[in-house]
Amino acid sequence: MEITGAGVAGRYPFAKLHGLGNDFVFFDDRDETMDVSVDQVKRLCDRRFGIGADGVILVRPARLEGCDGLMYYINADGTLAQMCGNGVRCFAKYVVDRGIVDAARGNLTVETLAGPRAIRFTVDEAGRLATAQVDMGAPVLEAAEVPLNAAAADEAATVVAEERATHPCDGQARSCAATALTLAYPGGPAFTFVGVSMGNPHAVCLIDDWEALPAHLFKGGEKSLETFDVDAVGAYFESHSAFPEKTNVEFACVDDSGIAMRVFERGCGETMACGTGACATLVAAALTERSERENDVHLRGGTLHILWDETDHVIMTGPADEAFIGEVEL
Repeated sequence: MEITGAGVAGRYPFAKLHGLGNDFVFFDDRDETMDVSVDQVKRLCDRRFGIGADGVILVRPARLEGCDGLMYYINADGTLAQMCGNGVRCFAKYVVDRGIVDAARGNLTVETLAGPRAIRFTVDEAGRLATAQVDMGAPVLEAAEVPLNAAAADEAATVVAEERATHPCDGQARSCAATALTLAYPGGPAFTFVGVSMGNPHAVCLIDDWEALPAHLFKGGEKSLETFDVDAVGAYFESHSAFPEKTNVEFACVDDSGIAMRVFERGCGETMACGTGACATLVAAALTERSERENDVHLRGGTLHILWDETDHVIMTGPADEAFIGEVEL
């Protein structure tokens, strides 16, 4: 869904923050006067003619009781995003470093369009936020809620499942399942995606054998995640009819060092990192028995530590950094 703002005019202070290279232009909109337009967002995010970012985040007052602020996140193409894992860590840094939230608290709750997210944080010697541990909530695996359109798959949907340990809340053993769709790519081959929502939709493709894929899917060199053509393949599946709200697309592989992942983000293209994508990928890897329920996820911009705990919540831990501040004419 695109934003509907008519736009604003004038000079506005901003801050540029990033989580592992996934970067955002922040505006303090606690008075709720930043009625930015789609064109203004696109211009701000343009890496040649604007500030350059994967999205714009407006810091607004919380609407939900118990929350410390609302993260209003707009993708680089002007579409609203329900949730952003790197963005929410950056939001925490923005409000802590500016004293909007007292650094001595060590915790805060951020309202997002996907619901509240509880955050615990550490600070450096200067009292600035260094790392944030975000409770990302439980993954959504039901196809209709991700959402997925299994009827659009080239092959019948299959189910991946994992027997769960005894759940601490009620002492009952649990199992869970997610839908896996096999979808053809023009010129071959077919890819299998596990559907997971972390407040926004993800299609996770776990690759076990890069050599088995045709050469035209790589940008030269040996066949690997690093040379895989995420721009082309990700863009094709982002808008596939199997994903009625479009989707974030992850390509990943698992080895002894953890999970390596690249991501084509819905409305942005490939980014250096994706927090919700890292969470979704850990869940998909655990469900398909490629990984334990706790692992490091290595992205192009750095590493996030992900735990899918026994309460069914996914816990993401990682850094947030401020690049620079300035003023921009809108």
